[in-house]
Amino acid sequence: MKIAYATDTGRVRADNQDYVGAFKNQLGVQLAIVADGVGGEQAGDVASNMAVSHLGNAWRQATVQTIAEAKTWIVQAIQQENATILETAGRYRTLEGMATTIVLAVIFPDQICFGNLGDSRAYMLRNAQLFQITEDHNLAQELVRAGSMTPDEASANGGRNVLTRQLGVNEETEIDLFDFALQPGDEILLTTDGLVKHLSNQVIYDTLTQVSSMTEAVSQLIQQTNEAGGSDNVTVLLGYQESEDA
Repeated sequence: MKIAYATDTGRVRADNQDYVGAFKNQLGVQLAIVADGVGGEQAGDVASNMAVSHLGNAWRQATVQTIAEAKTWIVQAIQQENATILETAGRYRTLEGMATTIVLAVIFPDQICFGNLGDSRAYMLRNAQLFQITEDHNLAQELVRAGSMTPDEASANGGRNVLTRQLGVNEETEIDLFDFALQPGDEILLTTDGLVKHLSNQVIYDTLTQVSSMTEAVSQLIQQTNEAGGSDNVTVLLGYQESEDA
């Protein structure tokens, strides 16, 4: 899968606490990660950097070659990184309370596995339809799942800003996993919530389908987000599946 990504501070925040990376393991299997750091005295960037860097470096040494192995690896790696962030935050006062969201994808030639913690999202564009793969882990979405609020009500509810799952908050953490067969022409999007605060699914879809290159699409999505207010850091990672062996 061809991958392009970029991150931007936005128009309001002084610092960028997002982090992004793409890696290959010993067998050439790809791992894409986007993280959005929160908490601490400017420590969110430390948590997101740690998560992406540590998971990426561990993936480079891995020999995962099946979806089942990928799921096991993700769960174990997330648990290890959660413990590492908690231990580091407890050691340094300036890092106290740091945490991060994370959304990732392990990409095989014909299959993909997504995982997420928090409100960074994964989407897939397939057959001219844009699907949101992940579910946000925040208070508003929990109320939607409980039937107490509609999705439209949740989009404007303050509970969107109250995360119910993150990496580095509790000793136990659970990452949601989703796996699918890949088809030629599939496109994936991993993004922090800075994008979806400002851009509708229709705008995202129009950009992905009308822009000629992934690099240009990444740039345009970030530009559109900033033009719409840029109230948060924004990170966009796109992947395009040309063929089963691309």
